[in-house]
Amino acid sequence: MIAAAALISAGLRSARADDSQADANPGRAPAYRIRSTDKLNIRVFQEDDLSLISRVDSKGTVNLPLVGEVRVSGQTLSEAERTIESAYINGRFLRNPEVTVAVEEYAPREVSINGQVKNPGRFPLPVESSMTVLDLVTRAGGFTDTAEGTAVRVTRILPDGSTRVITLDVESLIKGKGNAKSNGENSALVLEPDDIVYVPERII
Repeated sequence: MIAAAALISAGLRSARADDSQADANPGRAPAYRIRSTDKLNIRVFQEDDLSLISRVDSKGTVNLPLVGEVRVSGQTLSEAERTIESAYINGRFLRNPEVTVAVEEYAPREVSINGQVKNPGRFPLPVESSMTVLDLVTRAGGFTDTAEGTAVRVTRILPDGSTRVITLDVESLIKGKGNAKSNGENSALVLEPDDIVYVPERII
């Protein structure tokens, strides 16, 4: 039993390391971050009564046995595991809990693109890989003849409810200038759920 516990603990550490490396390395797909309406499978090792499948509510929390509501939205799976472990430790319910979190059902993840592209609309974001602004422009059929591709705007809703607008020079990236930047942002910006991309019309 001790050996089995050691193996599980080692596996958890390895998974957490993978999450950290994915966030730190921009060349890899970013680690998945939990969203409201995700359905999570939460398991507490050797504590079957505390294990459950729960959907993340609109407040970004899951309701757990004994500890109640715990906020996990915006966290990677490994971060959520540590958050839940801390909740049980701080509540003095468990001394050394080992929690695993997996996604049973993903929330809808979409971005939209409007303006001067050939096929504007909403597009699903892949779960296991990333999508950049350039990828989205390509999926939308590319720029129209009157697009101002050097001033593509991405509007992003931040966790506190405020918005951030990022202006990107995507046209230079398409033409092979891979290091093209605008306003300090890389044109290959990785999109996040609910991002709104707008391609303005070129002023002639």
